[in-house]
Amino acid sequence: MTADQILAEIREANLSYLMLAQSLIRTDREQALYRLGVSEETATLIGTLTAAQMMKIAGGNTLLCRFRMDDDIVWSLLTSHGKSSANDGVSRLHASILMAGRHQEAA
Repeated sequence: MTADQILAEIREANLSYLMLAQSLIRTDREQALYRLGVSEETATLIGTLTAAQMMKIAGGNTLLCRFRMDDDIVWSLLTSHGKSSANDGVSRLHASILMAGRHQEAA
């Protein structure tokens, strides 16, 4: 993949992310805050962006979304590394609880 292709993919991902985020915020703000892991202020900003503003923001060369699972415990729970599929639901629930707690800390 060339550098130009990577930049095009980043721009496409950014636009998709902004469109999804705006839709979530407008549909169910509380769920959006949790699922996106953003603050009230950021949600308000994203929710009021025009199409032109989203295109301009998406056109940058930096990926706007990021992984919220930045520790080994959450990744391990999400991937069920070394666990049977019977524990998959419990592991995902545990990971969701950990991430929800981190959302509250960031807010």
